[in-house]
Amino acid sequence: MGFVKVVKNKAYFKRFQVKFKRRREGKTDYFARKRLVVQAKNKYNTPKYRLIVRISNKDVTAQVAYARIEGDVMVCAAYSHELPRFGIKVGLTNYAACYSTGLLLARRLLQKFKLDSLYEGQKEADGEMYGVEDVDEGPGAFRCHLDIGLARTSTGAKIFAVMKGAVDGGLDIPHSEKRFPGYDKETKEFNVEVLRGHILGNHVANYMKELLEEDEDLYKKQFSRYVKQGITADEIEGMYKTAHKNIRADPSPAPKKEKKDKKDSKPKRWNAKRLTYAARKKKIADQKEDWQKRIEKGEVTLADV
Repeated sequence: MGFVKVVKNKAYFKRFQVKFKRRREGKTDYFARKRLVVQAKNKYNTPKYRLIVRISNKDVTAQVAYARIEGDVMVCAAYSHELPRFGIKVGLTNYAACYSTGLLLARRLLQKFKLDSLYEGQKEADGEMYGVEDVDEGPGAFRCHLDIGLARTSTGAKIFAVMKGAVDGGLDIPHSEKRFPGYDKETKEFNVEVLRGHILGNHVANYMKELLEEDEDLYKKQFSRYVKQGITADEIEGMYKTAHKNIRADPSPAPKKEKKDKKDSKPKRWNAKRLTYAARKKKIADQKEDWQKRIEKGEVTLADV
């Protein structure tokens, strides 16, 4: 059979259905979203909470939300740019910072629902597998599901550090150890010390020590912010431990700055204010009077005229 050109006729285009906007933009995986959002009918209008994690070049965003017809409803949020308040001033997107952001979100959420005293989570960040259990008397643990968007689910990914922080903070999130650093796929064994080292920033500290010995100039360039803050490799673990304590002590967000009243502040002008008729007449009269005085004093020459 020879080459046959496929012609898309009018009937094809009349039946063509355009994909959702966020699918066309490559922002939302609707196959995954459907399974994260749809709630069982016998649970009626009970929200199905999601732990939404997004990591950019300069920030880590962790949010708890649930879906409604009119759009997602945000329950609580935490960001890695808040961590300097708790003692972590540099490295705001590494594995340890992601863990701290998840811990901050969990403690803030439980504080909001007054469950922080009932579900304290894993107080010591030791890397051990931990799962929240419902108390016998009182409300059950806050359950949500991890929403990673379009990120790759590779072993050791920072997205799972946020989840680990939220679990240790007291949230009930279904998970296993298979995507944490320290898990060996072949032997199916999990090394807790490797995960603990990542949570407390030991992998960063070890690299800092190696780089300092090999090339001091490159160390000063690559870790310039650490050098500026006076943070050495030996201080990193203590910095993260202190931050975890500070987060547990008071996870509430910083108070919002009061906005100035618009009535008190004058609006900016980028052009001259339009003069009234009377003001224009007065301006011309003033110019004439000034010119007359200069003529009387003899300050005006032919060149000025």
